[in-house]
Amino acid sequence: MDESGGSGQPRSGTEETDGHRAAPPRPGLVENPDAAARPRPGEGPQPGEGPHTDPDRPDRPGPTAPGGPAPSAPPAHGTPEAGSGTHPPSVPTTPTAPPTPPAPTAPDIDPGGPPAPGHDPAAPPQHHAHRSEAHTPPTGPGNRRGKGRSPKRAKEPGGGLLMGRPFGVPVYVAPSWFLVAALITWVFGGQLDRVLPELGMARYLVSLFFAVAFYASVLVHELAHTVAALRFKLPVRRIQLQFFGGVSEIEKESETPGREFVLAFVGPLLSLILAGLFYLALLAVEPGTVPGVLLAGLMISNLIVAAFNLLPGLPLDGGRMLRAVVWKITGKPMSGTIAAAWVGRALAISVLVGLPLLTHSGALGADADDFGGMDTVLDALLAAILAAIIWTGAGNSLRMARLREHLPELQARALTRRAVPVETHTPLSEALRRANDAGARALVVVDGEGEPLSLVREAAIVGVPEHRRPWVAVSGLAQDLTDGMRVSADLAGEDLLDTLRATPATEYLVVEDSGEIYGVLSAADVERAFVKAMARPS
Repeated sequence: MDESGGSGQPRSGTEETDGHRAAPPRPGLVENPDAAARPRPGEGPQPGEGPHTDPDRPDRPGPTAPGGPAPSAPPAHGTPEAGSGTHPPSVPTTPTAPPTPPAPTAPDIDPGGPPAPGHDPAAPPQHHAHRSEAHTPPTGPGNRRGKGRSPKRAKEPGGGLLMGRPFGVPVYVAPSWFLVAALITWVFGGQLDRVLPELGMARYLVSLFFAVAFYASVLVHELAHTVAALRFKLPVRRIQLQFFGGVSEIEKESETPGREFVLAFVGPLLSLILAGLFYLALLAVEPGTVPGVLLAGLMISNLIVAAFNLLPGLPLDGGRMLRAVVWKITGKPMSGTIAAAWVGRALAISVLVGLPLLTHSGALGADADDFGGMDTVLDALLAAILAAIIWTGAGNSLRMARLREHLPELQARALTRRAVPVETHTPLSEALRRANDAGARALVVVDGEGEPLSLVREAAIVGVPEHRRPWVAVSGLAQDLTDGMRVSADLAGEDLLDTLRATPATEYLVVEDSGEIYGVLSAADVERAFVKAMARPS
């Protein structure tokens, strides 16, 4: 790996100092322009392969501008690219996580929510409470705009109707919530008709109030996860109330098994506390009245939420608690995830088979009529939906764990392309000649004092025919550098993905802590390394 010295200026690519040797000549920055301009049928640049010089004449230099070449500038040092060949610019897929990247699609579900690739390799968020879904790394649009334009800002997290921002975390109500609210209103209204027939049609207003109060207690469950996460310095992207409960999207993994256990346990604990409070309130009202029926229903529903979430399988809170225990015993978070995920899959099968049998046989202490008139088909449908949520959440948790396990392999220093600095007036042909001579694959436009100003976009180079390159200055093909396009050579893993996701672009200038140019990082190289890491078995 080539490294730059501490002088603050790039060294010549021909000198040898401190044991570092300039890289041997490599294929050029762009491919034969005539071939690029007139592709033959069935031929053309292959994916993952960038421009190169004429293979029949590897020693052929690029044409120079009339009047001789522009003043030479020494090449900046960067590590050679990962793998072989150059790559055309493409949109980075970052975990959001999860990633979104990939997030990193972040992706933990609460039956009642990865990696995000916004995570996005990215963001990827964990979801706590009733269900947790994996977050795929969020995908940020590559900045393909020209010089002088600032990149797009990352969008605010969405997910439905914004209800507020407790503790600074946005709370959304998903459209699916209105469907489940209508279902609860209908089912609970049928129960009220048997208990309080004198209410008439007003029973549906009482049932709607119950649906809203129930989801308010689900929100308290999710806020417990959120407060614990914020207490542990873990960013929370949003809370979303949806069909089967709520989702707290926590963007980073707990650092210790103890914190993981606490983070998972506080949700069911708050549900149990709410059930106790509703029970105490129930003692103070007359049984058989509207307040009595509402309080009894809220007490029972919170007990069910707590009990269900304490089941020891991912993506439920109990599964995260089991993961923390196995993590503590083995010292390996991946072992805990595998154990809890397979228990979660076993739970999914149990729910699919067992729930219809229990309700149909009356093993739960009531017949089908006590469930608001749901027949066997409806019971089976509900069981299938719950089983699918648990099974999918368990699989997503495994994928998210594998993502986090491989994220440290993404290192800016290892993925950076060698670059040569050129001044603004340098003809493109001369800049390409210098890059080919130095074995570099990127061009950095600098001022007279060697300070970087912009990056020459690879896509723009490919679009310039060879016969015009002596008359095209590199400054006309460059994109101005913004603060977000300067990244440290020491970035790796989630930190690297978060930095790229914050400022979407096709190329980034990689610098040492001293400010010295290290090279250019292509979003395409990061994407390819991410996909390669995810494809490798754990």
